[in-house]
Amino acid sequence: MYTQSFNVPDGQAADTREFKSVLSAHDQEVLNAAQSRFDAVIDADGKIEPKDWMPEAYRKTLVRQISQHAHSEIVGMLPEGNWISRAPSLKRKAILIAKVQDEGGHGLYLYSAAETLGTSRDQLLDALHTGRAKYSSIFNYPTLTWADVGVIGWLVDGAAIMNQIPLCRCSYGPYARAMVRICKEESFHQRQGFESLMVMMQGNAEQQSMVQDAVNRWWWKCLAMFGPPDADSTNSTQGMRWGIKRVSNDDLRQKFVDATVPQAKVLGVTLPDPDLIWNEARGHHDYGQIDWDEFWATVNGNGPCNKERLATRVKAHEDGQWVRDAAMAYARKQQSRQQAEAA
Repeated sequence: MYTQSFNVPDGQAADTREFKSVLSAHDQEVLNAAQSRFDAVIDADGKIEPKDWMPEAYRKTLVRQISQHAHSEIVGMLPEGNWISRAPSLKRKAILIAKVQDEGGHGLYLYSAAETLGTSRDQLLDALHTGRAKYSSIFNYPTLTWADVGVIGWLVDGAAIMNQIPLCRCSYGPYARAMVRICKEESFHQRQGFESLMVMMQGNAEQQSMVQDAVNRWWWKCLAMFGPPDADSTNSTQGMRWGIKRVSNDDLRQKFVDATVPQAKVLGVTLPDPDLIWNEARGHHDYGQIDWDEFWATVNGNGPCNKERLATRVKAHEDGQWVRDAAMAYARKQQSRQQAEAA
């Protein structure tokens, strides 16, 4: 869902081609042919499938990106889930429960896609729970009021959609196909968030103030979601060459700003940026400077809720161990029964 951490390397993988010198002439010829087939598929804007040969660097980049995306979906359930018991009406409670459930499903789709690359789910979760894997920094901020839930739907999910729609054309087939359903559901989440805020903005002055306060706190964090400026995005060039990434960070960020400004006017809120203005010459909105120091501090584990979010996630995993144990015991029992019947 949320891709800024995908630009944070967890150790650069060397391309398989670097090891050609230690191969036999025949093996090197086979490797060259495999690389040529891979390059031809990428150049033709085709799809790489799990059983296809791929460079090790391509595989590791996908594992990192897809797993961080999955982690973001799972951790992203926490700030909204915190409001399920405090939703202002039964209708809003039902909507929020459904949305949180959707996010859990997105995480499962993505973990499954990552597993097709040869990395087990246990390995992926262990990397998250030990702090070795990244997830979106946006979820390391508190949801202080009910308006935050609406703003997450409108702005956070709106930014996610900008990131995710190009991923439907990702060169890796399982990831691209998973994103089609995820984008449909996230689009619904964004519209639901906007509708929730519109209802509040038609309420009393206190409700309107609550919405504006939430927008003020989340706006800049949403702009940072698209990742560091293109000049500082270490993995973007290669990711775009491979067709994993389709649009640059800065272009996605600009598209989000241009789409959100008119929505804010309809909603009746002010975006907290005195430098936000339409630039006729560029045909886009100019906007102010993002606090990248805060962004990197949060990505690196020093945000307001980093430790809380990770501790909650680890506890939920440990509390659910008995369910996984029971499922495995049942599976073994069924397997034994089938083997006995076959004998």
